[in-house]
Amino acid sequence: MLRRRFSKRNIFLRTTCSQQAHPVHLTLAALSHFLQGKIPGSLPCSAMACGSCLLIATVLACASYGATSAADTMCTEITVNKSYSCEGLGLREIPGRLPVTTEILDFSFNMLPSLQSSTFSGLKSLLYLDLTRCQINWVYEGAFHNNKHLQTIVLTGNLLMFLSDTAFAGPQSLKQLVLTETGITTISFIPMTNLDSLDTLLLGSNHISSLQLPLNFPTQNLKYLDFQMNHIRVITAEDVSILQKTSNITLIFKGNDILRVEPGAFQSHFYTLDFGGCTDIPGVLAGIQNSVVQTLWLGTFQDVEKEPDITPDVLQGLCNMSVKDLYLQLRHFRNLNADTFRCLTKLRKLDLTHTHISSLPPGISGMSSLRELVLNVNSFEHLCNISSAAFPSLTHLHVKGNLETLHLGSGCLEKLAELQHLDLSHSHIESPDCCSKALSGLKSLRHLNLSHNTKLHLRDVLLEEGSSLELLDIAFTHLHVDTSQGPFQNLHLLTVLNLSSSSINTSIQHLFQGLENLVLLDLSQNTFESGIVPKNKLFQQLSKLEVLILSSCELIAVDNQAFHSLRKLQHVDLSHNKLTAFSTDVFSKLKSIYLNFAYNRIRTVPRDQLESLPAHSVINLSYNPLECTCSNIGLITWCKQNPDKIKDPEGTTCSEPKSLAGVLLVTVSLSCGINTAGIVAVVLAVLSCGAIAIWGAHYFKRNYQQI
Repeated sequence: MLRRRFSKRNIFLRTTCSQQAHPVHLTLAALSHFLQGKIPGSLPCSAMACGSCLLIATVLACASYGATSAADTMCTEITVNKSYSCEGLGLREIPGRLPVTTEILDFSFNMLPSLQSSTFSGLKSLLYLDLTRCQINWVYEGAFHNNKHLQTIVLTGNLLMFLSDTAFAGPQSLKQLVLTETGITTISFIPMTNLDSLDTLLLGSNHISSLQLPLNFPTQNLKYLDFQMNHIRVITAEDVSILQKTSNITLIFKGNDILRVEPGAFQSHFYTLDFGGCTDIPGVLAGIQNSVVQTLWLGTFQDVEKEPDITPDVLQGLCNMSVKDLYLQLRHFRNLNADTFRCLTKLRKLDLTHTHISSLPPGISGMSSLRELVLNVNSFEHLCNISSAAFPSLTHLHVKGNLETLHLGSGCLEKLAELQHLDLSHSHIESPDCCSKALSGLKSLRHLNLSHNTKLHLRDVLLEEGSSLELLDIAFTHLHVDTSQGPFQNLHLLTVLNLSSSSINTSIQHLFQGLENLVLLDLSQNTFESGIVPKNKLFQQLSKLEVLILSSCELIAVDNQAFHSLRKLQHVDLSHNKLTAFSTDVFSKLKSIYLNFAYNRIRTVPRDQLESLPAHSVINLSYNPLECTCSNIGLITWCKQNPDKIKDPEGTTCSEPKSLAGVLLVTVSLSCGINTAGIVAVVLAVLSCGAIAIWGAHYFKRNYQQI
C-alpha cells in the first residue's frame, strides 16, 4: 500500500539530516534509501534522524494521498450538470469530475492559496463562482482567462496579497465582484482591467481609509458600490468626481467614522445613499446638497457609543435636496418639535424605528406627500400620540413592537382615509371593545395586523368600515367573541384570516359568517370541543376556501362531513395532532389536494382510502408510528407505486415491528401472500383430513354392522 501511494505522486520534502536543509525528490528509489538508512547524495544520517525523516516522508505521503482523495470527493449536485456545492470539503484543487457544463460553483471554505490560469480552465461554462475563505493570497494573470461567461466572483474572507493587472481578464461580462474582508487598504490595489461591465462592487470590512477613485474606475454600468465598515473619515470632491458620471447608483458608507464630506462632493442622482452610523449628520448633508436621492439612510446601530442627538436644526440640510425615503433608526431626538419636520415635507417614507419617542409633536404641517410612516419599537402610550392628522395621505402605518401598552382610544386614525396597511402587532394591546371605534374612518384599509397582542374583546363586528379589508392577522392574541353573530360578517372581501393561537371559541357556528371570499384560514393552535372537528355550520359559508390550517389543535378525529361544503380546498394541514385514522372520504370529490397528516398517531392506512384520493394529490404521513406489517401492505405498496404523491419520504418511516424501526417505508419489502410451499401444505392437510374422515366413516360403519 505504501509503495502504491508513493508511486502515484512525487513528494517534495526538506530533510533535517544535515545542518543545511536539502530538497529531496522522494521517489520509490529514495524511499528504498530511507529504509536502508541512506540519504540520496550520500548525506550522513543518524538512525534517529533517519527515523525522523522516514516519519516525515510517511506523513507527507499520506497528506498528499489525502489531498488526492479529497480532490476526488464528490461535491453536492444542486442542479443536474449545472450547479454544484463543494463547500467545506478541505479541497486543494477543483475536482476533475465536475462537468464542463457547470454554471454555478460554491467552492467556499476550501484551500486554494493561489489562482492560476489553469485553476478553472476546465469549467468554461461558469457563471457564478464562490471562493469565500479559501485562503487565497495570490491571483495571477489570466486566472479566469478561460471563463468567458463568468458573471460573479466572490472572494470574501481571503487575505489578498497580490492581484495581477490581468487578474480579472477573461470574462466577457463580469457583473459582480465581491472583495469583502480581503485586507485591501487602497482602491488602487484593485486592477481595473476588464471591469467595464461591473454593476456591483463590494469592498466592505476592509482597511480603506481614502476613496481616491481612479479615473479608470468602472462607472459605465455600476449600480451598487459598498464601502461599509472601512476607515474612511474624509471624502473630498476630487476623490469621488468620477461618480458624477453615474446615475441611480447605491452607495454604502455605513460603519465608517466619517468626520467631513466636502460640500458639494456628491451631486448626482442616487438610488440609495447609506451613511448609517456617521456622527456628523449636518456635515454629511452638506456634502450631498443639490443631489436627488431615492433613499437616504442616516440611522445608527445598537451598542455604539453615544452619538449627538438630533435637534431641529440638524436636518435643515434636507431643504436643499430631493429625498424620497428617509431612515433615522435608533437616533435620539432632543427638543422634538414641528420645526424638526420643516425640511421633510417632500418625503414619501419616514422611518423612525426605535428613536426613543413617546409622541409626535402637534403642529406638524406640510407632510401631505408622506405615504408611509414607520414608528416601530417606540414608547407610545396612546395611539393618538402619533398625531396622525398631520399625515393625511398615509397609505402605510407601522406601530409594531411598541415598548409600552398601546391604548387604541377612539378615532385616533379617523383622518387617514387613504390608509391601506396598518400594523399594530407586538404592542401589548388590550382592548375591552375592539375595534370599530378605535379604527373608525379607515374606509380604504386592506391589511390589518393585530397579532401578538394581549387580549381583544369583540362585542360586535370587528370593523364597521371594513368593507375593503383583504387580510386580517390576529394570531397569538387572545380573542374573546361575545356575539352570537359573526364578528367578521361585513368583511366580504377578506381573503386571508389568521387566527392561530387566539383561543377563539370554535363552537360558534356562525363564526365565519360573511366570509364568502376567504381563501386562506389559519386556526392552528386552537382547540375544538372534545378534540373533534364536527359536522356543523362552522365552515359552511367558506365556499372559496383553498387553504385550511388546523395544525396543533389537539384533534383526535375529523367528521367525514366537516369539510363537505369546501369544494375548492387545495391544501389541508392537520399536522401535530392526535389523529389515529387517515380518512379521505371528505376530499374524494376534489380535483387535487395536499393533505398534511405529519406528526400524528396514525399506524395503518386502508388501501381504499388511498385509492379514493383525487388524481392530483399529495399526502404527508411523516413522523407517524406507521406499522410495516402485512396489515399495512396497502399503504406500503401504494407509496412505492406513487412516489410523486408522497411528501417528505425521508420522514415516513416504520415504527413497528422493532426490527424495522426507523426504516424508510418505501424501502420495505414484505411477503404477505401464501407461497407455493404453503399451498402444498394446505392441500396435503385437506387431503389428509379427507382421508381420515373417509376412513373413520368406513370404520364406524363396519363396526355398526357387526353390532
